[in-house]
Amino acid sequence: MKPTPFDYSAPRTVPEALALLADEDRDPKVVAGGQSLIPMLGMRLARPGLLVDITRIPGLDEISVDASGALHIGAAVRQARAAADPAVRTGWPLLAAAIGHIGHPQIRARGTVCGSLVHHDPAAELPTAALASDARFVIAGPAGTRTVAAADFFVATFQTAVEPDELLTEVVLPPQPTGWAFEELARRHGDFATVGVAVLLSRAEERVSDARAVFCGVGPVPVRLPAVEEALTGTDAGPAALAAAREAALARLDPSDDVHATAAYRREAAAHLLGRACTTAWERTR
Repeated sequence: MKPTPFDYSAPRTVPEALALLADEDRDPKVVAGGQSLIPMLGMRLARPGLLVDITRIPGLDEISVDASGALHIGAAVRQARAAADPAVRTGWPLLAAAIGHIGHPQIRARGTVCGSLVHHDPAAELPTAALASDARFVIAGPAGTRTVAAADFFVATFQTAVEPDELLTEVVLPPQPTGWAFEELARRHGDFATVGVAVLLSRAEERVSDARAVFCGVGPVPVRLPAVEEALTGTDAGPAALAAAREAALARLDPSDDVHATAAYRREAAAHLLGRACTTAWERTR
């Protein structure tokens, strides 16, 4: 199928973009990489009257690290560029690893980090990595700029805290612990994850001092399990701790059946991937 007719605009400033997004009559949509939106247009699952291309706005294509050590990724930064950036690979390898699981090189060369986050497919890798990393989202709108924590950003399937007349301008990631791992199970390389998990661990005196575990593909939003993190914290991440963490995941994950996998399969796969990810993350803390 072909898209329905639409207008196209490429603003040069954020205020210009916001003015265009305020045009409710044309149901405007933001486009940067277009790897999700353009197929939806072709299938007529989306029928905007206006596409607002933000890739020509100066500053939105920048990657930087501020004085506090936090990583800033602008709304127009391509996934491939972020994954190859030396600062990202050194300080935020979980993010780089998650990007490596997205589609294929052609997709990553065009798709943007922030675009995937705003699109928020519940099986996507980047929302999971963002929640595990305690990311913050900087959103510009008619009332000014606001910052939203990752725990509040992902609202439901394909829905985030960004309102139709707002624009996500950047995502900010604080310094990351040294122990990290991203594992996923997919039917084929490049497919969305059947289930996946991001793990971050910190070590102090041969014990886990802090743990984060977030799953994708098991609910309408990325699922962080405090019970799993509590089972790991204060332990040596040995077999007993891993067994307790897996049991906590099995008891609390509540995925749904679909055409790709049963809920029981997803739950068992998630627990298995959790054990593998925890082992890898713990080894990386050394």
